Amino acid sequence: MSSTFNIQPIKRFNGESEAVKRPKEIACFSYDDKHEFHLDDRSMSWYYPPELGADLSKGFEQFDKHDDSKDEHIDSLLKTIMAHEEEQGEKIDAQIVTWRGMMTKIMSAPFDDRDGFEMNATLYQDCIFIEENHAHKEVKKQEQQRTQQGRRQDFSPDVMTYWGYKFETLSCLPRPWGEISREFIENRDNEIVSNKAQYCSVVRTGIGKTTMCIGGEVDAIWDSKPVQKGAPINWVELKTSVEIRDDKTMHNFERKLMKFWIQSFLLGVPKIIVGFRSQQGILTKLEEIQTTQIPETAAKRGVRTWNANTCINFANAFLDWLRNTIDDEGVWRIRRRHRSGNIEVFKVEEVGHGRILTDEFINWRIKLSLKGGSDSDSDSDKGST
Repeated sequence: MSSTFNIQPIKRFNGESEAVKRPKEIACFSYDDKHEFHLDDRSMSWYYPPELGADLSKGFEQFDKHDDSKDEHIDSLLKTIMAHEEEQGEKIDAQIVTWRGMMTKIMSAPFDDRDGFEMNATLYQDCIFIEENHAHKEVKKQEQQRTQQGRRQDFSPDVMTYWGYKFETLSCLPRPWGEISREFIENRDNEIVSNKAQYCSVVRTGIGKTTMCIGGEVDAIWDSKPVQKGAPINWVELKTSVEIRDDKTMHNFERKLMKFWIQSFLLGVPKIIVGFRSQQGILTKLEEIQTTQIPETAAKRGVRTWNANTCINFANAFLDWLRNTIDDEGVWRIRRRHRSGNIEVFKVEEVGHGRILTDEFINWRIKLSLKGGSDSDSDSDKGST
């Protein structure tokens, strides 16, 4: 039996936003240049401005691309949570555990119905673990490739995707600026671009009454990590966008701003640096945007395509509903069809947890409960922003 959450009318989510817990990093992990997992920050990068005029297509033929056709589930996130719980001696107090990408799809749902989504979820120890439905993602990817191949454009979708990774390579250093040679900085344009290495931040955050543990990639840091755990970190999110030349490109950028804001808001990233490019993929301009100022700036510009408070209030209402709907074990599907005005939730496996949870994680939680590990991190850091 399917349960349905109506997205429309979205006006019922208007008004002042629900309380939000400031995202605080509780742990991190890295993928190295072979995309192998490590419980450390070895893949953290430092921001250093790129040279304007760079050709973002350069080096595409040598692109060292990660093969994402394999379903990695939330395994890396679970390993990191296990290590954190072992260190703390208690299980995290989250009611939702997922990747940032899943929460981005949920928060943007009132204003973005173009692609739809499918997720798998399971309830374990009063927490809902959510992952992307990989089979659906692969089907959508093939559909998008067929659609884009039918369009007349100067560059293939693969090249245009590469531009974003090239911009990151041009904008990042593997160590702080003072430890890097001038020669390396000036030759970043010749570096082979790879998307295999990643630094991922795992944060504790929340919207309304729902506490979440979210993992997501962070592009770079502005200065250095604070010594105090949980203190704000000056992360930088790197994005590319086509130059704004007319109303159409302005409208497209305003829509992009919603995703930029949600992605950075969820992990507590304070600054977004946008590399504007020409239609030919030449880097023409850099713009620094403060994440907290995006909603106000959008409102002042008269943006009508999205509203930040509505995104937050919608996520709050949906997560409350989801926690009441997914009330038993098994595997559940969270689905929004293309252009649909609602989100469906239904069971696809009656028992167990599918491949969402690993045996290692379940065994760890059993061991922790036998030790008497509580289900609460300290509540002293639950202040709203």
